Amino acid sequence: MQFLKARFHSRDEFLEAYSRELPNGGLFIATTTPLQPGTAVVVDLACDGLPNKVMLKATVHSWRPALPRLRVRAGALVAFDADERDKREFVLATLGGQRKDPRRRKHTRIPVQVPVRWRFVNSTEMHEGDLVEISIGGGLLKCDPLPVDTELVLSLLPPGGIAPMEIAARVTYQVADGRNGVKFIFRDGGGCRRLRELIRRIRSS
Repeated sequence: MQFLKARFHSRDEFLEAYSRELPNGGLFIATTTPLQPGTAVVVDLACDGLPNKVMLKATVHSWRPALPRLRVRAGALVAFDADERDKREFVLATLGGQRKDPRRRKHTRIPVQVPVRWRFVNSTEMHEGDLVEISIGGGLLKCDPLPVDTELVLSLLPPGGIAPMEIAARVTYQVADGRNGVKFIFRDGGGCRRLRELIRRIRSS
């Protein structure tokens, strides 16, 4: 998973780099690393005015080298994925002053695509789903809509692992198109350490 850091000191600086010409929006990110068009990336976005860093899936649209004499910086124009619409609109609305006092997350969520099997806490019947976001505190589970406060056990195979890892979770909210916000539940300190290692492996895979 390739991450591109995008850092802006103001709303105006962000909007200058933002592209409305791409179908789902895009962003110019300064980087001296040549990137091929079509490369999948995760944009690690931070800007004064946002309560948290925001991670968005994107694809490299184009890359240009630096032209020092013309004061042109090297960088990549990336196109945001269609399913990042909610996060993109959150960023634009917050920086535009249309959202007041947005809630600050304790942990930044990383966009992923990790197949999982899950079961209700008092059942052995397994169901299929996908984790599409993950952080130390929780994630976004894509499957059939689940009632809030439902307790689950998620089972997934870490990158490079040979045995599945189980994580206890509780449904805390629902999003459109069958995505359920879940909060991870740690019974001991070891569970938190294992999850940190899982996220480290996902980021480096």
